[in-house]
Amino acid sequence: MTVTTAVRPTDPDAAARFARDSQPLFDALLRRARGLTKTAADAEDLVQDALLHAFIGYHTFREGTDFKAWLFRILYNRWVSTYRATQRRPSEVPVDAVAERDLACSAARLSTASRSAESEALTRLPDQEIRSAMALLPPDFRTALFYAEVQGHTLAETATILDVPRGTVMSRVSRGRQRLRAALAESAHAPMAQIA
Repeated sequence: MTVTTAVRPTDPDAAARFARDSQPLFDALLRRARGLTKTAADAEDLVQDALLHAFIGYHTFREGTDFKAWLFRILYNRWVSTYRATQRRPSEVPVDAVAERDLACSAARLSTASRSAESEALTRLPDQEIRSAMALLPPDFRTALFYAEVQGHTLAETATILDVPRGTVMSRVSRGRQRLRAALAESAHAPMAQIA
């Protein structure tokens, strides 16, 4: 298989610069990919795919901008694309191997097929109360909080990932935190109200 790249032939140092810039981020990319995918093998595949796409599109990267945020955005976009593709692709199983139990499992999987990639990642949060409270937030607030708080991106990186101004991210994170606090406080008082 031959891979053709869009890297400018007039810039012979592009591959070396890309390797120099991306190498220190490899472990962080792999950690993030493991947080997004279900297996270590899928995480490695995702990082490889993201790095390939980043290298092919390296000519679009503007010097002076945040390379880390650019690369993490590509990783996230590749994950979303892969996730959506797997949701659209039906499973291939021989007809005579299908049992009643398999049909029930497929129906359960299809009922979650319309969920977004962010919603899927949200379900992996450890605490059910936090997941429930996060699910109540408006999508813009939930997404900004997810990247800034759960994934640990800076506000500038989150702004780049979401393709919105930094001030918008600051506002969404702040309001999201307020609503999350209120929702968690409400859920904390609910069991006491039921007892009384």
